[in-house]
Amino acid sequence: MTGLLLEQPARELAPAGRFPGSVLARLVARRAVRSGALWGLIFGLFIIVQTRAYASTYKTQASRDQLARAYRSNTAMNALLGSERAINTVAGFADWRFVGILSVLGSLWGLLTATRLMRGEEEAGRYDLLLAGQTTRRRATGQALAGLAAGLLALFALTALGAITTGRSPSAGFSLGQCLYFAVTLVAAAAMFLAIGALASQLAGTRRRAAAMAGIVFGLAYAVRMIADTNQGLHWLVWLSPLGWVEESRPLTDPDPVALLPVLVLLIAVIAVTLHLAGTRDAGAASWPGRDSSKPHLALLGGTAGLAVLIGTTAESSAKDATGSQGISQVIGRLGGHGSIVADDLGLTFLILAFLIALISAGQITAMRTEEADGYLENLLVRPASRTSWFAGRLGLSSLLILLAGLLAGTGAWAGAASQHSGVRFGSLVTAGLNVVPPGLFLLGLGALVLGAWPRRTSTVVYGYLAWSFLIEFTGGVVNTSHWLLDTSIFFHMVPAPATTPDWSSMAVITGLGILGAVLGGILLCRRDQKNA
Repeated sequence: MTGLLLEQPARELAPAGRFPGSVLARLVARRAVRSGALWGLIFGLFIIVQTRAYASTYKTQASRDQLARAYRSNTAMNALLGSERAINTVAGFADWRFVGILSVLGSLWGLLTATRLMRGEEEAGRYDLLLAGQTTRRRATGQALAGLAAGLLALFALTALGAITTGRSPSAGFSLGQCLYFAVTLVAAAAMFLAIGALASQLAGTRRRAAAMAGIVFGLAYAVRMIADTNQGLHWLVWLSPLGWVEESRPLTDPDPVALLPVLVLLIAVIAVTLHLAGTRDAGAASWPGRDSSKPHLALLGGTAGLAVLIGTTAESSAKDATGSQGISQVIGRLGGHGSIVADDLGLTFLILAFLIALISAGQITAMRTEEADGYLENLLVRPASRTSWFAGRLGLSSLLILLAGLLAGTGAWAGAASQHSGVRFGSLVTAGLNVVPPGLFLLGLGALVLGAWPRRTSTVVYGYLAWSFLIEFTGGVVNTSHWLLDTSIFFHMVPAPATTPDWSSMAVITGLGILGAVLGGILLCRRDQKNA
């Protein structure tokens, strides 16, 4: 009997799952595809809605020419969204509006998604078990990159669907090839910053540092592109910015595939460096070791103030063309503004600052979710501290940051406008800065509510709603859109100060809704089990 038992060969244990070598790729892909599909849906709907609204609003060539003259003379808008591209045609309008806006949003999605699903997961210790199996650090990173590519494909598919749907309409008449190339251009920036975020995840030891590192690269690329688009003599600088490469591709008006060649080169180079660094470090470590402690960084707040200075500086020059300024006044009038030429221009560009401040809110509420998901909150709650005190303290600090950002935005805009002797008063611009705070507070309250009720979807809901609100607001500012659709945007309920006096009653309601959401979120947070979050 003993001999029979000894003669039987030992049975090998089969690994769990059909493809154990691709566990990490499938894990990252599931999360990246959900996020990419959401943003792709927003991108596609934005293309469909705004193109059709443009065609129905500006039916005559004369009206389209007037709009083109308005934006051709608006230095601030060209700096923020890219140089004007003969928007007196549907194709020219689509090139300018969608490439300028969606490239920025796609870049932010890319860097946040890559750092969350790579450095964030590794920081939380979820890679440790996978690396103990049938893979290496380099292979694991390759799998994660493949998962991110699946998310990019989802973003491209739904964006392309929106472009094709738009192209089939008689007012647009884009061919299938044009639509596909258009979609490739729109997601090119997202692809680059997915790769840059992955590289930053190898260099930095925490998700926040990785996101900040990738954010600095994005800020520099955006700043160089802005400088290139505000001065024709410096337009050659556009080739030094990844966002400039996307801008110069001009997919619908003057296609130049060569402009996307640097995008491909950058992707290959960054991915190669990322894979190399992944194989030279230990799990959980970083190629650039960070300090155990550091001073608080308020770079994003400073960036908001710096952008406000640029807006104030260019406001006066944007108003020199009387014909163009009349068009800008009509645009801002749709949003409720009726001030001077310079005030109208500042009111329009303050919407960009409102978006950036709301982005601070989204980052703060997402950080709160990360603290809970990664187990940091558990270490705090074992001490004499309650969930309520943690929740209230974090929201209170976030609210102060948003308020400070609004004050810096107003002060910075005044400094820029005063340097050009525009005549806009200090008080009106500080008030305009405070006017952009309530949307951020509302988003903070919405995020707190989702954190308490549906914590796993906090990031998706907050960033998805922020992107939707921003896109819908810009739709209403340029073309006539149904009022019920505009009401879904939190920015639509914010008047474009200083072009008009802020509606403090409306701002009080928005702030009150944010406070209500925060209170309900706190109640739900205290009632649910943390381990089931």
